[in-house]
Order: sequence, then structure tokens, then C-alpha cells
Amino acid sequence: MTEVAVKNSRIGEVLDKLGIAHVNKGTAVGVNFIASEGADFISSYSPVDGELIAKVSVTTKEEFEQVVSSANEAFKDWKKVPSPLRGEVVRQLGMKLREVKAELGMLVSYEMGKSYQEGLGEVQEMIDICDFAVGLSRQMYGSTMHSERPEHRMYDQYHPLGVVGIISAFNFPTAVWAWNAAIALVAGDTVIWKPSEKAPLCGVASQKILADVLAENGYSSAVTNLVTGDYKIGELMTSDKRIPLVSATGSIRMGRIVGQAVAARFGKSLLELGGNNAIIITADADLELALKTAVFGAVGTAGQRCTSTRRLIIHESIFDKVTEKLKSIYSNIKIGDPLDENNHMGPLIDTLAVDTYLSAIEKAKEEGGKMLVEGVKLSNEGMESGCYVSPSIAEVKNHYEIVQNETFAPLLYIMKYNTLTEAIDLQNGVVQGLSSAIMTTNLREAELFLSQQGSDCGIANVNVGTSGAEIGGAFGGEKETGGGRESGSDAWKLYMRRQTNTINYGLGSPLAQGIKFDI
Repeated sequence: MTEVAVKNSRIGEVLDKLGIAHVNKGTAVGVNFIASEGADFISSYSPVDGELIAKVSVTTKEEFEQVVSSANEAFKDWKKVPSPLRGEVVRQLGMKLREVKAELGMLVSYEMGKSYQEGLGEVQEMIDICDFAVGLSRQMYGSTMHSERPEHRMYDQYHPLGVVGIISAFNFPTAVWAWNAAIALVAGDTVIWKPSEKAPLCGVASQKILADVLAENGYSSAVTNLVTGDYKIGELMTSDKRIPLVSATGSIRMGRIVGQAVAARFGKSLLELGGNNAIIITADADLELALKTAVFGAVGTAGQRCTSTRRLIIHESIFDKVTEKLKSIYSNIKIGDPLDENNHMGPLIDTLAVDTYLSAIEKAKEEGGKMLVEGVKLSNEGMESGCYVSPSIAEVKNHYEIVQNETFAPLLYIMKYNTLTEAIDLQNGVVQGLSSAIMTTNLREAELFLSQQGSDCGIANVNVGTSGAEIGGAFGGEKETGGGRESGSDAWKLYMRRQTNTINYGLGSPLAQGIKFDI
């Protein structure tokens, strides 16, 4: 980037391959990156080594106005493009992502701190949602229905909604944008994206890739747009009536603010908020599978997924056995540079996250929790400037205040249960309702967990962990997780407006409900 020389030569090559080595502007109207005189800058530091990667300009109010106006103008033409042709653009985006998968995955890993394998997995999610959206571009069906009136036909159909605003979080700095953008684009919407201020370069890179694809196909540059900054830019998006849908991923606190602001202007919001996800391990579980699943869920991405496993609810008959095995596995977790594929866990996103994690450990102990494995801040060779911690396991009670809240870190709470009904009550006994799982080989236990008497979460799995999402299934949660759904099933309907149509092809004008009105 022009604002700083990147010391990590690998990342310098990555930025060059992605075409952003000389871009330090964080506002983009399609392919055109812009920055006002005297603009403020976001400094992007890598949690891997504490190095400043680059500085990216913050969007001003004037630039924001330009972006929204341009996106609305572009919508007038983009919505007229047949959906299969819009799908062709998204198909080409998927192909371009395949070409730069290694480089974009490495940037995700270095800027955010997740392992390189997870960085590659994130780009693969982007590719997968493009494939899903391409098929969807020919399948956005309405329904026909019989009218009660003779010689009438009724049906419903879906039309493009307008400008879709996307506010994404640092933990998935590219994939969540793609979840929304790919579907919004085939639906005929234009897009404005505010990436996390903690990972702005991933936003710049992804914006450039998509904007270049659109430009190569001769479409308006303002079909996809980028704004950068902190919550103040988010507030501009949520309060703007020209943005009919705001899709926001983040904390419950943030979601309340966004939801209220958008609702106040009768806009639509798609909220993907916090998780407090639990795995029930029954006496009939395959323990090897259960342990592997639980550990990845707890320490993958250093516990910084909304679907990370926060709680293990273990049958009392196997509790001691499971905890001993967990402690043994945790002693062998390799922590370090996430670009080194021998490591299981990279750093937390920043020093604030480290402090929050350590405070949560102390809070758990104060409330009566027993630390089976107590995490600490690491300062080994190569970690001095990073945000590395070791993971923790705490035996707790579900009602503890700290357990009821989401800690975005590798802090795993464990607790006992006696009956499956008790376990399900514990699983459901939090305000969040994102992801859940049961590990069992007992068919009755599995079916009960999936029944109306079971998990109250948006995602409920059997012998599959809480962490991660597969494109095609609707992703999202209930209760204070926000109720949103993305990346699969009929989530596309959220990006469109629904219209009911009635056609009278007869000579008379009968009224519904048999009402008589003769003149």
C-alpha cells in the first residue's frame, strides 16, 4: 500500500497479486477508489506479528452521499438485467476467486489472524455461495393460486428490492459479505458494503475483485460499492431511507442499535448476532468424534466465530473421562503464526480482545468456576508483538452471568447433566439461539433434540459440531441472535420485494368475499 512499506514480503506479494498494493483508499464506487483531501485513515495492524500492514482512508459524509446516490442510479439499470445474466456475472466472480484463492486466503489469515487453512476455507465459502447464487438466478420462483372469483388468476412474484447495505464483522472479513452480495446481485439489487474496521484490506481486495468482474462485463461501476470506517459510517447506513435492507453481523448490542434504527424508518434488517453455542455429549456418544468436534469448535479461529462452541453439556457418567481427555488434548494445541499450517490456533484480533478474554477468566473464577485449563497471554519467541493466548476450560454453572454472555475467545465452559431433558433445558437456557449440537448414537436422543421439545436454535446438528456453516442451508439464529437467515434455502426472498398479482380475464367484475356493489 502507498501509506506504508509492508515488512512481510509474502504479504507484499499477496497485495500485489490482488491488485491493491498501491490502493490506500477505503471508499469505492465500483472500480473507482476515492478519497477526499484531509481524510482520516484506518491503520490495519496484523494480530499475527503486530506489524502495520497499511492505512486505508475513512469514508467521509460527502463520499457516503456519493456512494448511495451512485448505487441508487446503478440500480435503475441493474434491475433490468435478466436474472440469469446477473447470475453469469456472479459465476465469473466465483471463477476469479478460484484464481486468487491462495492469495486472498493468506490476506484473510494475516489481517484477521485465523489459520491459513481457515483463510482458504473462507474464500471457498465465497466460491460456494457464487455457485449457489448462479443456480438461484434461474429459480427465484413465485406461486400461482386459484382465485375465488370466476375468470380470475392470482400469483405472486418477486422484484429487486434496491440498495442492500452490508455491515460485516472482523471474524469473517470476506465470506459474510459474499453470502449477502452474491444473492443480492442475482436478485437485482446493488450493494454497499462496510467491512470491519479491524480488517479493511480484505474489504478493499474483495471489492476490487467484484468491481473488475462487473466492469469487464460492461455493467455500471456502482453496482458494488465500499465504505470504510467505524460505527459512525454504520449509523449513516442504518438511518438512510435509500437503503431498504441492511444486513448486519456483529454483537447483540450492535444488533439492537441497527434493528431499532432501521425499523424506525420502516426498513428491513437481516441480523446475524451473538452465539452461545452448546454441544450435548450423551453417554451414548462416540467420544472420539465428540472430542474432535468440540475442540475444533472451541479453539478454531481462536474462539472468534459466532458459531464457536462455548459450552459442553456432558452426561455425568462420562464427565470425568471427557474432561481428562480434553485437558490432555488442550496440552497439545499448537499456537502460533497462522500462516504456519502446523499450528492449530492463531492470535485473537487485537489487544482489547486479549484483555476481554483474561477478564472473562477472572470473572468465571469469581462466580465459582473451576479452571481445568487456565489460559494466559503468550509472549514466546515470535509472539511478543502479536495477540496470542492459550485456550481455557472452566467447569461452571449455566446460570453464571459470564456464562450467559458471549466471550469472543477460546474459553470453553463445561457442565454436567443427568437427564436429556435437563441437558436440553441447559442448552436452551441462554438468550442467544444460533447453533447447537448433540453427540449421540442413540436415535431417540437425536430425534428428541431435533423435535419441538429440543433445541430452540436456528441450527441444530447431530454428530456435527456447532462451528461452521455449509452453503445451501439457511444460516442464522433465533432469540437475541436476531432471526436472520443467509446463504441458503429461501433466504433470497429477504433481498426482494414480494408482490401479489390478480388478473381478471373475464367480462364481469365480481368482488372478493361475495360483496355486492351494483351501480
